[in-house]
Amino acid sequence: MAALRDTGVSFSPYFEIPPERMDEFRALVDEFVAATGNEPGCLYYGFCYHNHQALCREGYADGDAFLAHLDNVGELFARAQQIATVTRMEMHGPAAELDKLRKPLADLDIVWFTQDCGFRR
Repeated sequence: MAALRDTGVSFSPYFEIPPERMDEFRALVDEFVAATGNEPGCLYYGFCYHNHQALCREGYADGDAFLAHLDNVGELFARAQQIATVTRMEMHGPAAELDKLRKPLADLDIVWFTQDCGFRR
């Protein structure tokens, strides 16, 4: 079986949530998941927790699918930032896909990880 050209990108925003607002944040997460569930280019999406920190683990077929996701959840992300502090954002993927994202995301403090090698089935 030949490996497919990997165009996938993943985004990892980390949140610090005040303890007294954790229930409010988790309720908003349910809205994120519901809104994202119908996106055809979303490969996986979920939130992970450690104490009062959250990580949204999300992956997309390509950079265009991620941009479509941002259009879909922009209002929810703004609400999340009113509840919690975004402490780190990481974007991972092949250079050609990351290049599609750099200009639209230029205002965000993102750490960019360029994929060097690998495969996709």
